[in-house]
Amino acid sequence: MYSHAFSILFVSFLVLTLGVRFWLASRHIRHVLAHRAAVPAEFAEKIPLHAHQKAADYTIAKTKFGMLAMLVNAAVLIGFTLLGGLQWLSVEVYKLTGPGMAYQIGLLVAYAAISGLIDLPFDYYKQFGMEQKFGFNKMSKRLFFADIGKGVALGAAIGLPLVWVVLTLMDKSGALWWLYAWFVWSGFQLLMMVLFPTVIAPMFNKFTPLSDESLKSRIEGLMKRVGFASKGLFVMDGSKRSAHGNAYFSGFGANKRIVFFDTLLSRLAPQEIEAVLAHELGHFKLKHIIKRIAMMFAISLGFLALLGWLKTQLWFYTGLGVDPLLLPGQSNDAMALLLFMLALPVFTFLLGPLTSLSSRKHEFEADAFAAKHTDGRDLVSALVKMYEDNASTLTPDPLHSAFYDSHPPASVRIRHLNMAAQ
Repeated sequence: MYSHAFSILFVSFLVLTLGVRFWLASRHIRHVLAHRAAVPAEFAEKIPLHAHQKAADYTIAKTKFGMLAMLVNAAVLIGFTLLGGLQWLSVEVYKLTGPGMAYQIGLLVAYAAISGLIDLPFDYYKQFGMEQKFGFNKMSKRLFFADIGKGVALGAAIGLPLVWVVLTLMDKSGALWWLYAWFVWSGFQLLMMVLFPTVIAPMFNKFTPLSDESLKSRIEGLMKRVGFASKGLFVMDGSKRSAHGNAYFSGFGANKRIVFFDTLLSRLAPQEIEAVLAHELGHFKLKHIIKRIAMMFAISLGFLALLGWLKTQLWFYTGLGVDPLLLPGQSNDAMALLLFMLALPVFTFLLGPLTSLSSRKHEFEADAFAAKHTDGRDLVSALVKMYEDNASTLTPDPLHSAFYDSHPPASVRIRHLNMAAQ
C-alpha cells in the first residue's frame, strides 16, 4: 500500500515539477521576445540594439534547449526508476563483479557512465552548436574531449575513495551511519576548497601571476582597505574555452587567491576591475561564504538523516521501481544512494525560490559593499559591459528570474547602485 502511494506521489511531483518548469520557461521566452525590439530606457545609451537582440536570441535559445533537456531527463528518470532500469542494471553489474563492495561501487559507476553518455550529445551541442552560433565558444573539440577525460579521471581518483568510505559506513557503523558519513562529507568539502585552487583548477586552466603593475597596485590597495589577505593575484586563460568573462576568489583560510579571466581584463578598465573585485570581496567580508557553507552542511545533514531512515523502508525501493528482495548481493546501500539522488530533486524543486531569494540578498549586500569601498558608478559601467559581453538578457521574466536567478535582474541591481551613489 505504501509502495503504491509513494509511486503516485513521485509521479505527481514529477509532473508538477515539469509543468511549473515549462510554464516558467514559456513565460520567460514570451517576455524576452516582447521586449526584444527596444533596449530598456535605462540602458539605451549604453548598450546598442544589436547587442540587446543578441542577448534576447541567446536567452531564448538556451531556454528552449533547456526545455528539451527537461523532457529527456524526465524520460531517463522514469526509465531508471519505475520502468525497472536500475533493477536491470544491478543484475548486470552483479554478473560482472560478484558480491561485495565491487558490486556496490560497480553499480554507482555503471549508472554514472550511462548518465554521462546520455548527457554527452547535449553537452556537445551546447558547446559547438549554441555557444558556437553566438560567438562564445573558443574550445576545440580536442580540448572538449580532453576535459571530459580529465574530469572522469579526477572523479575516479577523488570520488571512488569517498564512495567506498560512505558505503562502508552505511554497512558497518549501525543506525547512526548517516552522522558519521556527514562528518566525512563535510571534511571532504573543506578539503576540496583547499585543494581546488592549487591542485584541481590548474589541471584544466593555466594560471599566471597578474603582470600589470598598475592594476596590481590598485587591487592591493583595495585589499588593504577592506582587510583581505590573498596568496596571490592570478590571470586564468578562460579565453581558450569561452568568450565569457568573470572574476572570483577561491581557496579557504590562508589558501585564498584572486583569479581574473583574461577575457575580463581585456574588456574592463582598471577602475571597473577594482569595482568588480570589491563586489567579490564583499561576499567574503560579509561572511556570505561562511553562511553558504554552514547552510550546505546543515542541509546535507538533514538529507543524510532522511536517507538513513528511507534506506530501511521497503516502500522507498518498491515505490521507485526496485524490489530489494530480487536484488543480487547482500546490501542495498548503493541502490539506496542512487534512488535518493534521483528522487530528491523531484521533491525539492519547488523550494528553489528560497535559495534564490537568499542569494539575491547577498548580491545586493555585496554591491553595497563595493559601492562603499570603490566608486559605485564604476561597478555599474562594469556590469553593463559584462551583461553585454555575456549576452545576458536585460529583460528577464520577473517570475522566472525570482524562481531561478541567483543574481537580481540587471535593471533592479543597477537601480540600487545608482541610488547608493546619489
